[in-house]
Amino acid sequence: MYEQKKREKVLKSKATKVIVKEIRFGPQTDEHDYDFKKKHAVKFLQEGAKLKAFVFFKGRSIIFKEQGQILLLKLAQELEEYGKVEQLPRLEGKRMIMFIAPKKVK
Repeated sequence: MYEQKKREKVLKSKATKVIVKEIRFGPQTDEHDYDFKKKHAVKFLQEGAKLKAFVFFKGRSIIFKEQGQILLLKLAQELEEYGKVEQLPRLEGKRMIMFIAPKKVK
């Protein structure tokens, strides 16, 4: 029993841990702010972390759903060389969420 627990502990320590980094946008995020956050997204993906990009709709800004989706799809297209889209933009409550997984480093 002791040996089995010891083996399980060693296997658990060798298992890779998935790190998820978040980037938050507004539906009307300006170009400079977008570029700034995109630079951080590139850094996160190069470090091997998953990226959770989301657009947060406050109050009546929910009427700009299309702008939020366009923003996330634009981000996905520009980050294509660093990662692949795991989940396309999907509206969950007041958030539109998209996941991007890093590409394997050779």
